[in-house]
Amino acid sequence: MKIEKWPKGVNGWIMVKDNRITELCPNIFLIRGEDTSSHSYLIRGDYKNLLIDSGVDKNFSRLQKFLLTLGLKVRDIDIVINTHEHFDHIGANRYFQDYALIAAHRFAATKITVEDRYVTMYKSGDINEPSLNVHLWLENRFCFDLGNYRLEVVHTPGHSSGSICIYEFTRKILFTGDTLFAGGTLSYIGESGSVGDYISSISVLETRRINELYPGHGEISKTPEEDMKRAILNARALLRDEEGVEVTHFQEAP
Repeated sequence: MKIEKWPKGVNGWIMVKDNRITELCPNIFLIRGEDTSSHSYLIRGDYKNLLIDSGVDKNFSRLQKFLLTLGLKVRDIDIVINTHEHFDHIGANRYFQDYALIAAHRFAATKITVEDRYVTMYKSGDINEPSLNVHLWLENRFCFDLGNYRLEVVHTPGHSSGSICIYEFTRKILFTGDTLFAGGTLSYIGESGSVGDYISSISVLETRRINELYPGHGEISKTPEEDMKRAILNARALLRDEEGVEVTHFQEAP
């Protein structure tokens, strides 16, 4: 991987010469996940640095390398927000939790902290496996003010009971975790999830002005209205047991 020193671009954008890191907006970076790992999103705030989803633990060395590429060490991350409780989003929390505040919706936090592996499917495989901590148990409408960006937690149960999306007010972007994907492909409905809750959650998101979707897997979307409508149609078709429903393939931890 060839990484060069990057110059400051127009309006403070940073030029990063690696296609696995994309600066989506000034100081908002997509770090792409590999294999079963979710994407991670880094927001370099005026006050704090925030990471959305840490990915699987075996992917940590790669994540660490990309953070260093952006001039940050693990201890420079102040807050890690998990969009929900599944292993592919929380696994690398263990490397951040001594330095950063780990935040998740309270329904997700319960499952993470009591090690409910039936739901989270998380197991590191270490002999001395550390417990995962959640320091901030979030509720709907909880806000993070980073100075240059202001984020609001939107509770969106469906994929799991503890699923959240994160809405950024200024640019009107939505970090969706596994709640919503580009093209409106239906999210896998997990053990704590509900198709009915999923439809309700997407309907709530439809009331907001959203310019772009930043999902936990796959590509970003610049057609959020179309994608939300398609997601609801797919969910209703799933309830009717119709053929040809677009549903993500969920791969369990090895």
